Amino acid sequence: MSETPVIEIRNLHKAYGSLEVLKGVDITARKGDVVSLIGSSGSGKSTLLRCCNLLEDSQQGEILFKGEPVRWKGDGHNRRPADAKQVLRIRTNLSMVFQQFNLWAHMTILQNVMEAPVTVLGRDRAQVEEAARGYLDKVGIGDKCDAYPAQLSGGQQQRAAIARALCMEPEALLFDEPTSALDPELEQEVVRVIKSLAQEGRTMLIVTHDMKMASDVSDHVVFLHQGLIEEQGPPETLFGAPKSERLRGFLKSTVHA
Repeated sequence: MSETPVIEIRNLHKAYGSLEVLKGVDITARKGDVVSLIGSSGSGKSTLLRCCNLLEDSQQGEILFKGEPVRWKGDGHNRRPADAKQVLRIRTNLSMVFQQFNLWAHMTILQNVMEAPVTVLGRDRAQVEEAARGYLDKVGIGDKCDAYPAQLSGGQQQRAAIARALCMEPEALLFDEPTSALDPELEQEVVRVIKSLAQEGRTMLIVTHDMKMASDVSDHVVFLHQGLIEEQGPPETLFGAPKSERLRGFLKSTVHA
């Protein structure tokens, strides 16, 4: 495997004051990899994703995007990214889809999807509109271009958020619990979209509580426990023959949840 990973995290540490949330985590996602992060609440999954996208500052460890390390200034709790242009470039290439859809209420769905490519990346409006309509078709809500977020169901809003992320033409997609705010039937609409993106060979990091989705779409699953990787591997191994007692207990509790 000579190809440079799209995302590489080495020995990442993150604390809020004296509370250590990540205690030295390594994650690699190569082009086309779908890596799912599972674990109980408070295990550090979402924090890891936010550190990866530089929405949170980590105190120690390296984050590399396509082989390029994030440049830092300061140490420990004073560590910050040193280069604002680099941060913007990395963020626009790692599009994040949040648990809450974060759509602009005063804009139509089409305007929501077009906003960042036009204003942040300065792309041609007509070209962006064509692409945005294409992505809304792709996620199954092409007929909702002129609707406002409040007129859509939660599942439709989340699919609009995915279209918005895709319209940035990112190198990778980061999903933070994309289905946890949805009712079960709406959840399936979003899972179908994520599965189709996985089949296209898109690079994705997914934090999820949905073990079936993690099992179906992932190439690699990482089980985090109290800020450390307890076990990781292909989904058939992790879900079919878990080695660690903690993972077995966690899977049992999610089945009965």
